Amino acid sequence: MRFNIDGKLFQQNLQSVNKVINSKNALSILDNFLFTVENEILTVTGSDQENIVTAKMEVMDCDSDGAIAVPAKSLLEITKEISNQPLTFTLNEETGEIDLAFLNGHFQFMGVNANEFPKGEDVSDDAIVIDVPSSVIQKGIEKTIYAVSPDPIRPMMTGIYWDIHEGDITFVASDTHKLVRYINTNVNPGVNRGFIMPSKPASILRSVLPKEEENVKVTIGEKGAKFEMSNFTLTCRFIKGNYPNYNRVIPSSNPFTMTVDRLAFLNAMRRVAIFSSKASNLVKIEITHGSMRLAAQDLDYGTSAEEKVMCEYQGNDMTIGFNAQFTIEILNNLGGDVVVVRMSDPARPGVFEPLEQHKNENIVTIQMPMQVIE
Repeated sequence: MRFNIDGKLFQQNLQSVNKVINSKNALSILDNFLFTVENEILTVTGSDQENIVTAKMEVMDCDSDGAIAVPAKSLLEITKEISNQPLTFTLNEETGEIDLAFLNGHFQFMGVNANEFPKGEDVSDDAIVIDVPSSVIQKGIEKTIYAVSPDPIRPMMTGIYWDIHEGDITFVASDTHKLVRYINTNVNPGVNRGFIMPSKPASILRSVLPKEEENVKVTIGEKGAKFEMSNFTLTCRFIKGNYPNYNRVIPSSNPFTMTVDRLAFLNAMRRVAIFSSKASNLVKIEITHGSMRLAAQDLDYGTSAEEKVMCEYQGNDMTIGFNAQFTIEILNNLGGDVVVVRMSDPARPGVFEPLEQHKNENIVTIQMPMQVIE
């Protein structure tokens, strides 16, 4: 089997597929890419057993169809050095010999029989198929993935919950300290379904989504889903279990409202956080009419900081504590020029949302407060 391919596009697609391959695999075959050539289309497949990513690209001067597994690490290192020139592959499926020729030379290395590469499970026959604009998926993942829990003790919280309704898709993530709910009504799935997508395939999907708007074909089965785009396909397994009722966690009535410039709040929080306790990251916020004062101290090192930020506030004077790291993450990902923080008392969650929501979108983030000792 012999074919020519554009080196730059080839390298870019290899890097995308490689994101699914683990650094250490129980099955050695998973250290490889699977190359399949059919009708002058090369399909590159990578897998970690739970997730599968494929990239399709055109090849030229192909003399036959075929398949072979190619060492991923070696191929990435080789093509990185010669990515801006055309490449010629000559692959012997029987012996496993691979010859990669470029402008001024060639490399030779060994592949593996393609039959050893695991096929993966197909999505069930009774699966639901919906078309979702790529921008909806992109935003849904971007707005929520930072809030996913890294703690494997509660596996349901280590992924993004897709709550699909007939007229919208709601994306939810929470690590129990903060929760993000992003609703997008720019899509009409026409079905009611929910699943928890692990953070790894969610990150990969975000990276391979097309920059230009196109519909993604989403096939949802009982145990997993397939996302099909023009050049990429991702298949993943769901996290088992029922996601908690996120709407019950979001306070329905927080009467005290603070309106503040998002960047002013964010930059002040970053500066004050430098002097917060490394153990707690606690920043104390004293809110009065017209301004708020951010204060932090680290008793172990005898350091402290405070900064005043102008704001509009409607409510009783309040002192509330927040984890600086979580607040910075929320303000970074919330978007908009002005943010509204709704509160009720220092022991109850604060609700963060942009003053102006985008059309057909709604994003709400809550953060649990920390105890402030006067």
